[in-house]
Amino acid sequence: MEHVELFFKSIFIDNMVFATFLGMCSYLAVSKKVSTAVGLGAAVIFVLAITVPLNWLLDQYILQPGALSWLGAEYASYDLSFLSFIMFIATIATMVQLVEIIVEKFSPSLYNSLGIFLPLIAVNCAILGGSLFMQSREIATLGLALNYGIGSGIGWFLAILAIAAIREKIRYSNVPPALRGLGITFIITGLMAIGFMSFGGMLTGGDDEGKAEEKSAAIEVIEEDVKQEDAKTESDLELAENINK
Repeated sequence: MEHVELFFKSIFIDNMVFATFLGMCSYLAVSKKVSTAVGLGAAVIFVLAITVPLNWLLDQYILQPGALSWLGAEYASYDLSFLSFIMFIATIATMVQLVEIIVEKFSPSLYNSLGIFLPLIAVNCAILGGSLFMQSREIATLGLALNYGIGSGIGWFLAILAIAAIREKIRYSNVPPALRGLGITFIITGLMAIGFMSFGGMLTGGDDEGKAEEKSAAIEVIEEDVKQEDAKTESDLELAENINK
């Protein structure tokens, strides 16, 4: 259940684009066609699915305070957390280079259409944000880190795919001249972000249900205590009557 909740939360509720507005440069520049949006979105999913678990391992076994204790007791006091940004970016750059080589080898047309924005995934704040959110939210296991990476990538993919499909159709719409181009794109993105905010109710509902269950359990405990007190009071009264007799 924890995996399912994290997966859907990272896609809809904590969407990289609509919740935190990360990766907006590539989102706006490569969303003119659905074909290029699909290619870049797939590349982002791949990079996040690889880098988030790798950076989780780095964080757990190298970067956190005391993480080097597996090397020996004398290393337990080491704190390499100040290297987090450098290590995370190095991992991301390595994976992006791998993606660039694969895309150029198997899909030269997509490689040419993406242009400079494919290597720019290395400095895409959504990619680094995935690793930093993983670290700040203290994701517990490698499986959850992989889940979060894939879910975040899918969320970014859905965002750029949706705006690309809308931008392809909006070319035939009567948009006011002052809003054509990025103007109407920003407006649509804001409206989509408002729509995605409604998914936050999924967690709110779950929290309310959990609170209701906790409240009912607490009421049951209080009622049981009251019954015990009443029974004790009755026994005390009976004892007092016997003494008076």
